[in-house]
Amino acid sequence: MPEGQGAPAAPLAAPSDSERGLSWPAARPPPPFLAPGSPGSPAPRRGAVRASFPQKLAEALSSQYALNVFVAGLLFLLAWAVHATGVGKRDLLCFLTALMLLQLLWMLWYVRRSAAHRRLIQPKDPYAGARWLRGSVTLFAVVTIILGCLKMGYFIGFSECLSATEGVFPATHAVHTLLQVYFLWGHSKDIIQSFKTLERFGVIHSVFTNLLLWANSILNESKHQLNEHKERLITLGFGNITIVLDDHTPPCNCTPPTLCLAISHGMYYLYPFNIEYQILASMMLYVLWKNIGRKVDSHQHRKMQFRLHGVLLGLALGLTALAATVGVVVVYLIQIGRSKSKSEAALIMFYLYAIILLMLMGAAGLAGIRIYRLDEQSLDESKNPARKLDADLLVGTASGSWFISWGSILAILCAESRPPYTWYNLPYSILVVVEKYIQNLFIIESIHREPGKLSEDIRTLRVVTVYSGNATRLPSSCLKNGPTAADVAPQASEMPPVANGNTHLREVCGGKEKEDKSWEGAPGPACQPCFLQSNAQRRVLRNIAAFLFLCNISLWIPPAFGCRPEYDNGLEEIVFGFEPWIIVVNLAMPFSIFYRMHAAASLFEVYCKI
Repeated sequence: MPEGQGAPAAPLAAPSDSERGLSWPAARPPPPFLAPGSPGSPAPRRGAVRASFPQKLAEALSSQYALNVFVAGLLFLLAWAVHATGVGKRDLLCFLTALMLLQLLWMLWYVRRSAAHRRLIQPKDPYAGARWLRGSVTLFAVVTIILGCLKMGYFIGFSECLSATEGVFPATHAVHTLLQVYFLWGHSKDIIQSFKTLERFGVIHSVFTNLLLWANSILNESKHQLNEHKERLITLGFGNITIVLDDHTPPCNCTPPTLCLAISHGMYYLYPFNIEYQILASMMLYVLWKNIGRKVDSHQHRKMQFRLHGVLLGLALGLTALAATVGVVVVYLIQIGRSKSKSEAALIMFYLYAIILLMLMGAAGLAGIRIYRLDEQSLDESKNPARKLDADLLVGTASGSWFISWGSILAILCAESRPPYTWYNLPYSILVVVEKYIQNLFIIESIHREPGKLSEDIRTLRVVTVYSGNATRLPSSCLKNGPTAADVAPQASEMPPVANGNTHLREVCGGKEKEDKSWEGAPGPACQPCFLQSNAQRRVLRNIAAFLFLCNISLWIPPAFGCRPEYDNGLEEIVFGFEPWIIVVNLAMPFSIFYRMHAAASLFEVYCKI
């Protein structure tokens, strides 16, 4: 039998004396293999240790540099927020503009150097910078540029009493946004292997520049929301809370006044998109930083496919939740603050809506986890910076809403008097904690799986019986995980040789081999359920992912556009005090808002993988 078609390999013949020469002495056997670290094994090369040490040092130096820049920026933000003496908004904007200009210089240098070496083959991370993620960043960047144009218009209207930095900053930010989106589209998948020390500083500087711009947008938007909240507190009967508006209106007239008023109000509806753009850009740049000097895995990445077949139920339920959310937000913003009775009715309406939606989301997440428990497929534990960052961000940002929810639970239990509408806050807060706990488990397990990919045991079952030129199916006893018929069908190169019109196949299942000569007939009915079961499970998982995706978008809308019962409930502010509770909400709410958008992005990736 020719070698390579099942024939055992011929044993190696001992070399003759003339063939041994000096490389294989006649009286000495070949040296045995010595594992690294075993007695007698050679020590690791000193050059390899010296090469890895500077890279670890550069990583530590760059991260410490970035943290110092971030802390300095946060202090500028804090000084402006508390009206510190000698530090104003002009100093903050000058600092942020300098950071953006430095990042622009680095990105231009990197793009030019990459273009000069475009003929060289550069390794890429297939998991980083997915096309849908870059598309989302581009969409949010367009809104960010529109926001910058409104800010420049606002500066022109109040140019008599505003600093020049308030006009330079939005212009610089618009240019920074354009170049950064171009950079992310072209280089977010790069695995940098040259100039690694310089690149570490450039990338991590970009990460924390975007984080500071994110924090600046959050501060501007929070000040606006807090002013509206203070004006509404009186209508709920909390007159004992001191109301002091933090007004930053310029002390001069704007021409034309109608246009300036429209611009000042319109800007705050665009801040949620700007906030998401900055945090998504910093995430993609952080993955680029983690990939510097990384060794690429040899396994091939399977491309994700987006298809809508078989998800009618999930889409219908999700779109219904999205439409209900828009209606609830509109009614809430109209009713809240009009009178005490209307405000209480708006809060009860929101709590009932959120309780029903969170219960449905929790049930869907539990169903998805149950399906995974029935599947015996192993998880993918390979090193993947993008996937690890997704999992860490899910848990980390969920802690923001957990912090607020436990504060609400404690306030309800410890308050001396409780208005009737506050009792709806108790199940709502508990469900927020439980639903995010379940959803995190479902997403983290989903991103560590390859549902469309056969496991190693199933891959060995790509065998077929050939009888008179026709192929018959395998029995379903070995297909516990239920691959589809298309997965089991072998390629032409995998067809076993045919002798006398039929073959005897060896069935490999779980490492055991059995002779089976009875496969020559038509497949029985027992073959069908496994294929149907697999397709049904994937269809259910797709519907769950689609439903949860739209529900997370739905729950992102209310807090992003001013529907925040944590502000308007009032009970927590009595128990904890007005200023402590407002500080808690202002610090935790941005993470809660980002969690919903990040969970939606992760669920979209899960949907495409299934």
